[in-house]
Amino acid sequence: MEISRREVLTIPNGLTLIRACGVPLFLWLLLGEDLKGWSYIVLGLGAATDYFDGKVARWLHQESKLGAAMDPTIDRLYIAATVIGLALKHYIPWWMVVVLGARDLYMIVLLGIYRRGSGKVFSVTFLGKAATFNLLYAFPFLLLSSTSGWGEFAHSFGWGFAIWGIGLYLLAAVDYSKIAISEQRRKYV
Repeated sequence: MEISRREVLTIPNGLTLIRACGVPLFLWLLLGEDLKGWSYIVLGLGAATDYFDGKVARWLHQESKLGAAMDPTIDRLYIAATVIGLALKHYIPWWMVVVLGARDLYMIVLLGIYRRGSGKVFSVTFLGKAATFNLLYAFPFLLLSSTSGWGEFAHSFGWGFAIWGIGLYLLAAVDYSKIAISEQRRKYV
């Protein structure tokens, strides 16, 4: 499969690349420099670019296979880095790291099985998008809740988004499992 230069050099892919660069920057600001304000801004920009890259791709008719593959991969990296960073700073409990990490490991195995059987990758579902949206919006609020002034407000919104996000994240894994099982059944019928 050859990808043309035109598919690679797009505005949406640029936004996704910026989000990818935000992952190590966020970790450095939070863990290395302990700059909560700046790490909050990077986290918020990461969540915003996740929303806008898809909108811009559709608006400019610049959807690409590369973008479709990069976007969920960068989302997973962002979620993993953020959850680990926030847990190391004691802003979120470690059970959240375990639950989200276990779900992502399950999805890696499921994707491998699905791909081997069908030759395809999962198309992103609405449920998966909603889960990612909730989690990517929960983290900035949870980080903001550690500062004075916004603590209670941000804590409530952060945990609201986090609980919905975790629930939807797990339901999305069930949904993807059903898709994989259905594909396997269709293959052998």
